[in-house]
Amino acid sequence: MSRIRSTGNKATELQLIQIFRANGIRGWRRGASLQWKVGSAKLKTFRVKPDFVFPKLKTAVFVDGCFWHGCPKHAIWPKTRAAFWRKKIEGNRTRDRRVNRALRGRGWAVIRIWEHELRRKNEACLLRRLAVVGGTKPGRAKMVAPKGAAPKR
Repeated sequence: MSRIRSTGNKATELQLIQIFRANGIRGWRRGASLQWKVGSAKLKTFRVKPDFVFPKLKTAVFVDGCFWHGCPKHAIWPKTRAAFWRKKIEGNRTRDRRVNRALRGRGWAVIRIWEHELRRKNEACLLRRLAVVGGTKPGRAKMVAPKGAAPKR
């Protein structure tokens, strides 16, 4: 297990980049690291790496995978090593809440998008949530189909 390295969620991030570009949403940076000192004695560094950052708007966007973050609609709990996986995924969710609190405490807005929300049938909900970062009005926004998907009629 220790030799297995994460490859990230590149496919979902690329889908969101397509949505940003199709809707004229600008001002984002991908993979930017946010960090600040916390505590008083031995000043620890609190580091967060959102999937996308809108620095001028102080907005962090995270794209959470349905499995890794325990989506209530789509997470499939493994049957083998169930206790290990439940602890792992619950730990991820706890970390997500801690990161949300830390960012909001520093004046940042946090947008969390589930992997399944990038599908075309969820476009209205997703675009309403993204309207906060500017460049689009919810009624006028458009989604782009992922590569290989049939166009919506």
